[in-house]
Amino acid sequence: MKNKTIVVWSVILAVLFATLAIYYWVTPAGNLLSFMPGYQAGSAHVHLKHGIASIILALGLAALAWFKSGPKSDVQPPAAPMI
Repeated sequence: MKNKTIVVWSVILAVLFATLAIYYWVTPAGNLLSFMPGYQAGSAHVHLKHGIASIILALGLAALAWFKSGPKSDVQPPAAPMI
Protein backbone atom coordinates (compact mmCIF):
# COMPACT_ATOMS: atom_id res chain seq x y z
CA MET A 1 0.00 0.00 0.00
CA LYS A 2 2.85 2.37 0.83
CA ASN A 3 4.50 1.89 -2.59
CA LYS A 4 1.19 2.53 -4.36
CA THR A 5 0.90 5.92 -2.66
CA ILE A 6 4.46 6.82 -3.63
CA VAL A 7 3.82 5.77 -7.24
CA VAL A 8 0.61 7.80 -7.50
CA TRP A 9 2.16 10.97 -6.05
CA SER A 10 5.29 10.55 -8.16
CA VAL A 11 3.23 10.34 -11.34
CA ILE A 12 1.09 13.34 -10.37
CA LEU A 13 4.16 15.45 -9.59
CA ALA A 14 5.95 14.28 -12.76
CA VAL A 15 3.03 15.44 -14.89
CA LEU A 16 2.92 18.77 -13.03
CA PHE A 17 6.64 19.40 -13.50
CA ALA A 18 6.49 18.42 -17.19
CA THR A 19 3.62 20.87 -17.67
CA LEU A 20 5.57 23.53 -15.81
CA ALA A 21 8.59 22.94 -18.07
CA ILE A 22 6.47 23.49 -21.19
CA TYR A 23 4.95 26.60 -19.61
CA TYR A 24 8.41 28.03 -18.94
CA TRP A 25 9.54 27.27 -22.51
CA VAL A 26 6.59 28.94 -24.25
CA THR A 27 5.82 31.88 -21.94
CA PRO A 28 7.98 35.03 -21.77
CA ALA A 29 9.09 36.12 -18.29
CA GLY A 30 6.78 39.15 -18.40
CA ASN A 31 3.74 36.93 -18.94
CA LEU A 32 4.48 34.36 -16.22
CA LEU A 33 2.23 34.31 -13.19
CA SER A 34 3.57 36.89 -10.75
CA PHE A 35 4.22 34.36 -7.95
CA MET A 36 6.37 32.10 -10.14
CA PRO A 37 10.18 32.17 -9.98
CA GLY A 38 11.56 34.05 -12.97
CA TYR A 39 8.73 36.56 -13.33
CA GLN A 40 10.06 39.89 -14.65
CA ALA A 41 7.54 42.57 -15.56
CA GLY A 42 7.83 43.61 -19.20
CA SER A 43 10.52 41.06 -20.08
CA ALA A 44 10.38 39.01 -23.29
CA HIS A 45 13.05 36.58 -22.01
CA VAL A 46 12.10 32.88 -21.95
CA HIS A 47 13.47 30.91 -18.99
CA LEU A 48 15.07 27.92 -20.70
CA LYS A 49 17.00 26.81 -17.60
CA HIS A 50 13.86 26.84 -15.42
CA GLY A 51 12.21 24.57 -17.98
CA ILE A 52 15.21 22.24 -18.09
CA ALA A 53 15.23 21.97 -14.30
CA SER A 54 11.51 21.20 -14.29
CA ILE A 55 11.83 18.49 -16.95
CA ILE A 56 14.73 16.89 -15.05
CA LEU A 57 12.56 16.74 -11.93
CA ALA A 58 9.70 15.28 -13.99
CA LEU A 59 11.95 12.58 -15.45
CA GLY A 60 13.36 11.75 -12.01
CA LEU A 61 9.89 11.39 -10.53
CA ALA A 62 8.76 9.26 -13.46
CA ALA A 63 11.77 6.99 -12.96
CA LEU A 64 10.95 6.72 -9.25
CA ALA A 65 7.37 5.73 -10.07
CA TRP A 66 8.59 3.19 -12.62
CA PHE A 67 11.01 1.48 -10.23
CA LYS A 68 8.58 1.52 -7.29
CA SER A 69 5.82 -0.04 -9.39
CA GLY A 70 7.91 -3.01 -10.54
CA PRO A 71 7.45 -6.57 -9.29
CA LYS A 72 8.61 -7.41 -5.82
CA SER A 73 11.69 -9.59 -5.63
CA ASP A 74 11.41 -12.57 -3.27
CA VAL A 75 15.01 -13.60 -3.79
CA GLN A 76 17.01 -13.44 -0.58
CA PRO A 77 20.71 -12.62 -0.75
CA PRO A 78 22.93 -15.53 0.25
CA ALA A 79 23.94 -15.63 3.88
CA ALA A 80 27.53 -14.73 4.69
CA PRO A 81 29.63 -17.84 5.42
CA MET A 82 30.52 -18.41 9.04
CA ILE A 83 34.27 -18.62 9.53
